[in-house]
Amino acid sequence: MIQPQSYLNVADNSGARTIMCLSIPGYSKKKYGRIGDTISAVVKTASPNGTVSSAQIVRALIVRTRKETRRKDGSYVRFDDNAAVIVDKKGNPIGTRILGPIAREIKDTGHDKIASMAPEIV
Repeated sequence: MIQPQSYLNVADNSGARTIMCLSIPGYSKKKYGRIGDTISAVVKTASPNGTVSSAQIVRALIVRTRKETRRKDGSYVRFDDNAAVIVDKKGNPIGTRILGPIAREIKDTGHDKIASMAPEIV
């Protein structure tokens, strides 16, 4: 459950390291973002040679959350950190690599390109 002001790690090589959630666009009364949701965020820390810089507003796709997510088969999945992948307006990733595992729900929501770049799908 990601809400505004939540900090997330960045799970790609776009140059950003941490981002802060600003809002969940497209929903007027939605309080929390879950795995597979796209959020708008601001880059808090970034490496100097990356494609994104600090204080830049970006769109990001949530790929991992600490709060468990229930699956249809009754099992739960949770991760050690909150993480997101920076994407453009069409939903394509800005980076060329995905770091760490991602949830299977990412592929189910139609983000096949991100799922294919991930080293592990949980």
